[in-house]
Amino acid sequence: ASFRAFREAGVTRLSLGIQSFNDVFLQRLGRIHDAAAARRAVELAIAAEFESYNLDLMFALPGQDLAAAQADLQIALDYTPPHLSLYQLTLEAGTPFASHPPANLPDNDQAADMESVLRRQLQEAGLPRYEISAHALPGQRCQHNRNYWLYGDYLGIGAGAHGKITLSDGIWRSRKPSRPESYMTDALSDADAIGDYEPVLIADRPFEFMLNALRLTDGFPMALFPERTGLSWPMVQPQIRRAERAGLVEIKGEFLQPTVLGLNFYNDLCARFVP
Repeated sequence: ASFRAFREAGVTRLSLGIQSFNDVFLQRLGRIHDAAAARRAVELAIAAEFESYNLDLMFALPGQDLAAAQADLQIALDYTPPHLSLYQLTLEAGTPFASHPPANLPDNDQAADMESVLRRQLQEAGLPRYEISAHALPGQRCQHNRNYWLYGDYLGIGAGAHGKITLSDGIWRSRKPSRPESYMTDALSDADAIGDYEPVLIADRPFEFMLNALRLTDGFPMALFPERTGLSWPMVQPQIRRAERAGLVEIKGEFLQPTVLGLNFYNDLCARFVP
């Protein structure tokens, strides 16, 4: 009923954080939903006739082998989703998993092998990879996220929202209070702005831009870098040349693209632009 109401209200796309269709792995991840709820959510989304929807799936889970990962992905593919995002489980600092890592995590080599097979499985199902984690049918790429990836501007509205805006005096990032009570207090006050604003330093702009734009398999037109950052292309040419020699990027016409190696070693690629 809620999905249908969202659709009738004008929502055209939604993303479902499935993570896994296997109860064992969901429990190991500490998720509050089970496999039956995940399946039901997908079925409701399909029945509500959204123009597009995305399924988030994770791999390299505690105790997961290649066969289990492939089976999980196949369940998702059986729904013929227009868009699917495939992520490796990472242990983020400040999370319970980081302080108490789960047992039986696949090692880096196992995770890399798993990813290679799963992405090929997605390709063969007609969902080519267009971003480091995202796969989509033709015409179903996420336009909302594409604006982020190409370093576009966006407004952050509501509690906990983040924004980025380019003004005559530079590029600014905004951060709204995370607690709704604090947000409403600021909104009803006489303050000129809600939350915090800080400029993106010139030295940080190349890294910020590349961190986003090099996620795309097609890369980006090189003319977009000065347009979105206000900086000249020669500022990043030394790093680009070194990344090119390392086989991490390639220039195709007017575009700079990450190679497959660059996508596989994305962190190493982006680190080359850290000021």
